Amino acid sequence: METLERYLNSFGKFVIQQSRNQLTRKKKNVTKSLYNSLRFEVSTTNEGFSVKFYMADFGKFVDKGVSGNKKINDYITYGGNTEQSPFQYTTKGPPIDIISKWIGMRGIAPKGLGKARSKKTGQYISPFAFLVSRKIKRDGIKGISFFQRPLGLGLKKLPNEIFTSIKEEITNNLRTITAK
Repeated sequence: METLERYLNSFGKFVIQQSRNQLTRKKKNVTKSLYNSLRFEVSTTNEGFSVKFYMADFGKFVDKGVSGNKKINDYITYGGNTEQSPFQYTTKGPPIDIISKWIGMRGIAPKGLGKARSKKTGQYISPFAFLVSRKIKRDGIKGISFFQRPLGLGLKKLPNEIFTSIKEEITNNLRTITAK
């Protein structure tokens, strides 16, 4: 079963590499924290082998999107179907301090807007960050299926290549049995 395990490792590497490419291509790689968090693990179980994929918690929101309180967003599953995002903003939007950091990293803050003091916390906030947060709450975040698409591509290749892998494993371990 060594060949099968090697194949499953190459399957995992393919999915991770393609997912990282999607993040970069779709310009969702500002901090690289999601990019660097992507990994997989092949393990042996009682039933055979298991392939598990891991990513930062917020990766599921980038992958499947988040519906707003006025707009429903969808994403493309690994099977190629379009489904509604399982996540939605209802009463709260994204935190303004995180939006402020994101705006700073992207370099998209407009010039001339000062900072206002929050009535709730007393902290200074950017009016632009407040507006961006409010728009995200209303319209949500479109899912980019950065993980779903590569997983689907890998799974499409899986049946033919896995049977070839099993055939190779059997052929390599075939022994001639002699009668006594």
